[in-house]
Amino acid sequence: MKSKTLKTITFLLLMLVAAPQLFAHALWIETKATGTKGKAQEISVYFGEFSDNDITKADKWFSDLKDFTLVLVSPSKKETKLTSKALDNKYQAFFTPNEDGVYTIVMHHKVKDVYGTMVLDYNSSATVVVGNKTAGNYATANNNVIGVFSENADIAKKNVKIDGFALYEGAAAKETKIKVIAPNGWEKELWTNDKGQFSFTPIWSGNYMVEYAHTEKASGDHNGKKYDEIWKMATYQITVK
Repeated sequence: MKSKTLKTITFLLLMLVAAPQLFAHALWIETKATGTKGKAQEISVYFGEFSDNDITKADKWFSDLKDFTLVLVSPSKKETKLTSKALDNKYQAFFTPNEDGVYTIVMHHKVKDVYGTMVLDYNSSATVVVGNKTAGNYATANNNVIGVFSENADIAKKNVKIDGFALYEGAAAKETKIKVIAPNGWEKELWTNDKGQFSFTPIWSGNYMVEYAHTEKASGDHNGKKYDEIWKMATYQITVK
């Protein structure tokens, strides 16, 4: 009996330590910013701590995180659910574009287990330009509750300002904090303006991650366990040439 009680206490202590680390991690999408009609486009979904280059092996993802949904939104607004498969350190999916414009890839997952008293809600998106940007190049192509977007992510260059937009519940996320992480792990906190806009000037080439987190004070029952807040994270990668 004492042994069982000790194990229970140990588990609870581990959860208290692990929970902040888990929701400090993020899910993110990586794909090339441009594509070609008729040619398969690879999409990769990673989980880990981008700033530390700490990527979790696919078979070690916690809870039911692997059950994320991945949806492709075409320039003409057609939605297609994509199927992904586990590789060593990521999940991989493909799509073949058949029209010109901007494709939006949308990932979402609300974790089954409640950590402490918090529900973890992961969101990510990516945009792929095929041919031109006359169709599909808008933030609300991503219908997740929380998201980040840049209409010129495909032409991002070192030492040239990048403009972005954050949205929450389909509207501009006004005067809210955004984090930008450079390829070498350097981080900078930004604040959106009253239109949900932000900007930064990259000084290194490589992959940058834009993160937008929001904690909603809400209480309820999630899969049989009570919670009193929902942590939502959105990620958006920008490749700087």
